[in-house]
Amino acid sequence: MKISALPALLATMAFIVGALTGGTVMAAAPEDHCAPASSRPPGTVAAALPGDSVYQLDARFTDQDGRPFSLAQRRGQPMLVGMFYTSCEFVCPLLVEALRNTEAGLTAPERARLSVLLITIDPVRDTVAVLKRTAGQREIDSPRWTLARSDVATTRKLAAILGLQYRALPNGDFNHSTDLILLDAEGRVAARTKQLSGIDPEFLRKVKLSAQ
Repeated sequence: MKISALPALLATMAFIVGALTGGTVMAAAPEDHCAPASSRPPGTVAAALPGDSVYQLDARFTDQDGRPFSLAQRRGQPMLVGMFYTSCEFVCPLLVEALRNTEAGLTAPERARLSVLLITIDPVRDTVAVLKRTAGQREIDSPRWTLARSDVATTRKLAAILGLQYRALPNGDFNHSTDLILLDAEGRVAARTKQLSGIDPEFLRKVKLSAQ
């Protein structure tokens, strides 16, 4: 999905969520570990985000170490993004390996300029403790990699903005998109791939360009 008119899309998503839940969508109350945070020094003013930036989504996330953050705090460097859930036994491990394979195609300086964000589509079960345990099981120990969660409504909004879909199944599994997405330094979608085996050469080329 091409991102445009992001504020209008967020308003539409709020309306849809409200209609589905039979009520008005209110801003979620802060969860544990989800206090707002800012990386800007006091007294500085950030330049306005582009209208098609994913970072326009003003929402709170929590990483596998319980640290709160906003997407806009990732501004300034390219980022690989995927959505997964920890109890997924088949496709999601392939997603993680595809991210690793993409990183393996980069030089050390290029990798240093790139971060990786995996956001769960199952925030009810994927608590901070579960994300932490999964990071250990998957041997995800790089400080550049983040496993994160938010509330259900925010997760749904982010998926829509990224052009990803998911649906819960009666058995607790999910049908979901498996795209790897490259965001540029301003949070705009610069490239995506659905290829999980091997390396997508065109996607890798765009990742390398973004990490220059």
